[in-house]
This record gives sequence, structure tokens and C-alpha cells, in this order.
Amino acid sequence: MAYSAKNYSHLLGLAGFSDTLLNNHFALYEGYVKNTNALSDKLKALTEKGELSTPEFAEFKRRFGWEWNGMRMHELYFGNMTKESAPLADGILKDKLATAYGSLENWEKNFVGTGAMRGIGWVVLAEDAETGKLYNVWVNEHDLGHLVGTVPLLVMDVFEHAFMIDYGLRRADYIASFLKAIDWKVVEERLAA
Repeated sequence: MAYSAKNYSHLLGLAGFSDTLLNNHFALYEGYVKNTNALSDKLKALTEKGELSTPEFAEFKRRFGWEWNGMRMHELYFGNMTKESAPLADGILKDKLATAYGSLENWEKNFVGTGAMRGIGWVVLAEDAETGKLYNVWVNEHDLGHLVGTVPLLVMDVFEHAFMIDYGLRRADYIASFLKAIDWKVVEERLAA
């Protein structure tokens, strides 16, 4: 089954994000979808030929995780952004964040601090599926740093392609714009699921 790139053009015109930046970012995401499909096809062909101990199989298998995670992380990222953002409403998520971090303000400081760290990657608010505990997690290069058994609730891209066209090296300004664009209803739905 081939994966299709989702359409996020409804985000064009998002405050703090130029259409040029968003269109470039959408194209990058579409590349992850294309490469996920291509690697899936190559792995299937090698499996059918019984060539599972080849260097090609090993490399394609490793690369598949990178492309897959790049595809899914971008879908989560674009999916938790909106032009109609509103503050997080009172409820389960707000209570859980306050419990985990002492206050919503402390959670936000921790999330922003994680995003401001040097390096490229992602910031993920994740819920431990077993305990329900919330964590702000640094995920490096799509495939390093995921906490096994957690569910991503909120995802922020902090690779340079997510902000440099509009913000240059001012990552903090990008993070501030991202925080204003969070679709808290989507984040709450991910928690409820």
C-alpha cells in the first residue's frame, strides 16, 4: 500500500510563517512520503528474491525508519497547527501538564527550553501509554530519542528548514510563533485517543 502525502495548504497564511517557508516545508514532507514508498517497494522486492542478508537490504531497512519517521513527524507537526489557535482550555490536558510540571507556565518554559537546545531535531510532548505521565522529549534526527511506549501529543519541528527562511538564526522567535499556532483541540484529541 502506497502512502499519499496529506494536504496542509490550509496552513498557508499562518501568522509567523511565510507561504514560502510553508510551501518549502510541505515539499520536504512530500519527499519523505515518496521515499517511504520507494524504500517499501525496494524492501518488498528484496524479500521476494530472498536477498535478506545483503548490504542493500540492511541499508534500505535502516533508511526506512528515517524516512517513515520523517513522514509521520511532519504529519503530527502540521496536524497540530492552526490559524485559529486559542489558549489551552481547562480540562484533562491542562491539569496533567500542571501536575507534571507544577504549572502550565512551567511546562511551557520546559518545552521552549527543550526547543532552544543546540542541534537539530524535534520537541515532542509525549504521554507514557502505561502510566499517563507527560514528558517533553528531544528527538534527534527523526529516529533517535523517541521514548518507547509513549504517544506523541504535540510535535514541534526544530530543524533549520522549519524556521530559517523566515527567522534566520532566531529560533526563539520561531518557537514563539509556533506556540501561537498550536491547535490545542488536536492535542487534546491525541491525549483522549
